Amino acid sequence: MRGTGRLYNFAAGPATLPPEVLAKARESLGDWQGLGYSLLETPFSSDEFISLMETTRNQIKSALALPDDYQVLLLQGGASAQFSLVPLNLLPATATAGYVETGHWSTRAFEEGRRYARARLVASSRTSQFDRIPPVDHWALSDDLQYCHITSNETANGVQFHADPSCGDIPLVADMTSDFLSRPVDIRRYGLIYAGTQKNLGPTGLVIVIIRDDLLDRARPETPTVFNYQRQLERQNRVNTPLMFAVYLVHLMLDWLTEQGGLTSIHARNIAQSRALYRVIDEDDFFQCRVLPGHRSMMNVCFGLARPQLQQRFVSEAADRGLLNLTGHSHAGGLRASLYNAQPDAAVAALAAFMTDFRQRYG
Repeated sequence: MRGTGRLYNFAAGPATLPPEVLAKARESLGDWQGLGYSLLETPFSSDEFISLMETTRNQIKSALALPDDYQVLLLQGGASAQFSLVPLNLLPATATAGYVETGHWSTRAFEEGRRYARARLVASSRTSQFDRIPPVDHWALSDDLQYCHITSNETANGVQFHADPSCGDIPLVADMTSDFLSRPVDIRRYGLIYAGTQKNLGPTGLVIVIIRDDLLDRARPETPTVFNYQRQLERQNRVNTPLMFAVYLVHLMLDWLTEQGGLTSIHARNIAQSRALYRVIDEDDFFQCRVLPGHRSMMNVCFGLARPQLQQRFVSEAADRGLLNLTGHSHAGGLRASLYNAQPDAAVAALAAFMTDFRQRYG
């Protein structure tokens, strides 16, 4: 039976949300903006919701300091839908795209991408069991590539890009779902970024697409209109009914991020939290992390036990102390603590203390 103390959620997604954001979201369910009815009942074509969409897009532009030639789209289907929609919008059927394979989700993106056109791996760390990011100077880039795709943070494998790679004139496309708005980025390195919002921005289903102007209006004729980047931009993200409540939650989370001091401040906190756990892991060989230092994720601390038979006991005892959802991804196994932007310092301190205590009792 769990104790009566506070519960901390280390799930990889949907992720924990700040209590103050949840409180504001609850208020909107009864009466939004004094309209006398819920946000859930508000027409998506109303002036109030159109204004909310524009405000939210501008918040994203401000957070990332986007130049004028980058556009923001708020779409449906989550990040996995973009595995198909990126090639449909950017890649002619006879053209070639490059993919960098660093773990489970980049593999998924590559497998889906090659259903639509030529796709090839330009780099992979599979032979070392995804324990690192392949060095950029070893990527097999060529001028015929229409784009090069990366997954900036692998939630299942605990590997992360800690700098923005340069592909020269080849547009860089990044799935940033699990570390979007967790750090400043050099946006000029990217032609397109997409990110599901269920990690650092709250709700599932909504995906943010940031695209440079020169990559617009390239969609294949068979691309559904609701998934055509150019058509959605022309119609202000209202080709179909937007995910209204999800957009509102993202707006609240962007307000919260500003209150935390923006990307520079949240990045420093994310680094400090992950280092606190990696220090405990690296004290001896009781806990183990396969990912090489310098390549480890600050969002998803993936680790295991030297004696795997203790894993279920670890998860069970952690839950009894209010430390929840620490089981690793089904494809990678082990343990995982996800430290997205809203994870409080107290949660990390509590987990680090439990890990130290568990080692002392079973080591």
